[in-house]
Amino acid sequence: MSEIIWPQGFVPGFTDNYCSNEVIIAGLMTADIWPLLNTPSLWPSYYANSTNIQFQDGQGPELKIGAQFSFETFGFPVEARCIEYIPPVKGQPARVAWHGWAGEGDTRLDVHHAWLIEDLSGDRVRILTQETQNGLPAIELAKAKPNPMINGHQDWLQGLVAAALKEKGQES
Repeated sequence: MSEIIWPQGFVPGFTDNYCSNEVIIAGLMTADIWPLLNTPSLWPSYYANSTNIQFQDGQGPELKIGAQFSFETFGFPVEARCIEYIPPVKGQPARVAWHGWAGEGDTRLDVHHAWLIEDLSGDRVRILTQETQNGLPAIELAKAKPNPMINGHQDWLQGLVAAALKEKGQES
């Protein structure tokens, strides 16, 4: 299976916080998932921890390389820029990732949030999301039990799958 491509400074094990969430589900394909993830204005419809999504400079409504957008999540107002964008192509995983940041000085949080979606044999799709974080807020998040990043991203994955199944007229 494919893996996330990490930029320098955000490689897991060398950051202040890291989380990884994955689902593999039958009956969906990358093409079912991509429109829901690629259009940030849809996120709040299936992920309650994502609000106030806005694109800058007339960009959007879909992501693309260099697109700058903002949103609120985990209590942080986040500014973000899409730095990896590979739409679905048969036989290759779809990828999207953004660098996000919030705060200044001691409250500065920098993240790399990446998604990988790939079709598997047996009419299955794999959705992997991983995030690394740097900064004092990341250090605190890493200590929290239960881990809010793991739990929040699992909610995002489950909501994404449920929304895709609903779009196909199936129940989750």
